[in-house]
Amino acid sequence: MAWILFGTFIALILMRVPISIAIGTATVLTFLTSDFSSAMQIIPQQMLEGVNKASLTAVPFFIMAGNLMNATGVTERIFAFANALVGHLKAGLAQVNILSSMIFAGISGAAVADCAGLGAIEIKAMRERGYKSDFAAAITVASSVIGPLIPPSIGLVLYAFLAQQSIERMFLAGLVPGILVGLSLMLYVRFRAQFEEFPTQPRATPREIAGSAKHGFLALVAPAIILGSIMFGFVTATEAGVLACIYCIIIGLWYKELTFRAFVAALSDTAMMTAVIMIIIAFSIAMGWLLAIDQTPQKLADFTFALTEDKNVFLALLLVFIILVGCVVEGVPAKLILVPTLLPLIDAYGIDRVHFGIIIQLGLLMGIATPPMGIGLYIVAEVGRVRFEKVTMAVLPMLIPLLAVLLLLTYVPQTVTFLPDLILGPQN
Repeated sequence: MAWILFGTFIALILMRVPISIAIGTATVLTFLTSDFSSAMQIIPQQMLEGVNKASLTAVPFFIMAGNLMNATGVTERIFAFANALVGHLKAGLAQVNILSSMIFAGISGAAVADCAGLGAIEIKAMRERGYKSDFAAAITVASSVIGPLIPPSIGLVLYAFLAQQSIERMFLAGLVPGILVGLSLMLYVRFRAQFEEFPTQPRATPREIAGSAKHGFLALVAPAIILGSIMFGFVTATEAGVLACIYCIIIGLWYKELTFRAFVAALSDTAMMTAVIMIIIAFSIAMGWLLAIDQTPQKLADFTFALTEDKNVFLALLLVFIILVGCVVEGVPAKLILVPTLLPLIDAYGIDRVHFGIIIQLGLLMGIATPPMGIGLYIVAEVGRVRFEKVTMAVLPMLIPLLAVLLLLTYVPQTVTFLPDLILGPQN
């Protein structure tokens, strides 16, 4: 059964069939060839039960918050503040690009929003200052990986739902890894600036820094309000999503940049993105039911234990597998398929589920910057008007610091679990 399911799914993906249709078709076809073909009502039952979860209500609100931020001019204010802080460094605008992504990550939680929203501003500014277009596009897509790690994160909400973990714990677990990814990219750019000539700009005066901070103050405190309200237990993750939306609307009205047309467009985009995600989740739940009936997770566990019982070797194999999957399947559907299948293995090797959540999150995120599926590459190529091939070649060296952080997080689990254990207490 599993061979039919995955074989059909991979074949459809290679044919460039949309993910939602590929998962649904593979699930239905496998069901028709199984012993349950006479009980087709099981599929819609599993789909409805799968999406009827309170924890998933956080998803549309964080999507909406990201869309509203792009519609209210917040991205420009974040970029201006980051430019005043670090724009004078070697390869200054590249550093600004990364710092902007770290700040924006605390609002949107989505790499696509980062690429599309900040990307248009960053690539244009870097090109005007004399940076090569392919380098500007490449650092934009590489830094967008930070978005779904630093809370709030749509991907971590989905993982918490799948792994039956606290959303608050997953958010806290992603904070340090997100900062590490940002710092690693900054160090990479600084190292590269030693051997290449990059445009420079004068250091901002204290008055200019204060002015940019004042100009974007409401935008800059948004991440602190959202994350702080979750960390101190004032709101749940879903309520934090609502709070983020309300705050974005207030910012838009205060700055007088949120028009009725932009608000309706943000609602429309949110509805479309949420519908697509929920369809994928629904079909993936049905797919997971088939895999459970076929005992695929148990078979995979037996096969893996036959290969190695060493935890470190298993983690190395797991990283290679996740990165390869991320190259051909988008993060959300990949997570929905892999997590239920791999969790029995994770438990068997004694790996913390929160730790594994960050590993799979970052491993799959690297896929947005790698061909052939790399959605981030396509977005920045379109936004920056750069050839896809040139962006792909330019981003490859930038994957090295990302891989280094992934290895650190994998083999030093305390980098992931320290903060949630400190604030929420160790898990039982």
